[in-house]
Amino acid sequence: MKEEEVNRCQIQNWYPKFKSLTIKTKLHKLPESFVNYLLDDSGPFLLPSSVTNENAMPNRVHNPEEEDESSSSSSDDETDPPPPPPSFPELEIEIKDSIEALGGSIFPKLNWSAPKDAAWISPSQSLSCSCFSEIALLLRSSDSILHDLCEAYDSCSDNKAASSRRRPESFFLALRKWYPSLKPEMEFRCFVKGNELVGVCQREVTTFYPVVVSEKEVLKGLIEEFFDVNVRSVFELEDYVFDVYVTKERRVKVVDFNTWCGSTLPLMFSWEELEGFRVGGELELRIVESRRGVLPGLKTAVPYDYIDVSSGSGWDQVLKKAEEELRNEN
Repeated sequence: MKEEEVNRCQIQNWYPKFKSLTIKTKLHKLPESFVNYLLDDSGPFLLPSSVTNENAMPNRVHNPEEEDESSSSSSDDETDPPPPPPSFPELEIEIKDSIEALGGSIFPKLNWSAPKDAAWISPSQSLSCSCFSEIALLLRSSDSILHDLCEAYDSCSDNKAASSRRRPESFFLALRKWYPSLKPEMEFRCFVKGNELVGVCQREVTTFYPVVVSEKEVLKGLIEEFFDVNVRSVFELEDYVFDVYVTKERRVKVVDFNTWCGSTLPLMFSWEELEGFRVGGELELRIVESRRGVLPGLKTAVPYDYIDVSSGSGWDQVLKKAEEELRNEN
């Protein structure tokens, strides 16, 4: 994987080409002051002060050492005043306008990643945001966003020299229209090798959805046709991954583009397996076929050994043991 491939997968680069085939999105080039805010871990966690929203989330200041010191000191001791919250009024006003234009609720992402791993901290327990402070909270709390900011080029084969860059020239905040009715079982990850679609699998692997099993062949045909007509001759790379969503009207929409290998999760495949697929062979669609086939969540803060499901891995052995016990019970 090379830097050029990583750059092609930035949303500000692919969105204009697929605007009519993807989720409606507003792009904002981030000022360096906001990028530095996202990276700053030198003090307490402060949300930006709001200039547009009276009901913005209160600032979260958590410093246990200061709390211990204040509780043990006398009331007449002098204490340093808390630092003022950061403020980005121009960016906030731009974002407020975009949120309104997108229907009042959006989900955010940077050049490559959405802060899915931080959804637990949001008041909605999801990526849905309706104001600037909610966006800032998700971005500041996400390891996926930190990867975009600091490690996007770490897996590149042409990023060996000490002088190689570790970040893109600019960061963009993509505000994507929020659809609460979207069904997770209808999102699929597609693997393209040598400009041929070689594999497709369910994006949500932690749940069994009977409807996907019953419509497997229909879904496979829809996704294959969409790739042939709308993606193959438009996206510039030979090897890459893209995610799609199939609507209830049986229309296919692009969700995202990702690099081949690197930090992209192969989900129900392994990268070794995908590398060995023959270009021009029969397309394989993998789904969770039964409740026994569900996999662990792959965006969690746990050691990789617990989420690696390749043959011979710890989780693979656990699944095999569980299947043996189920067979013995029957």
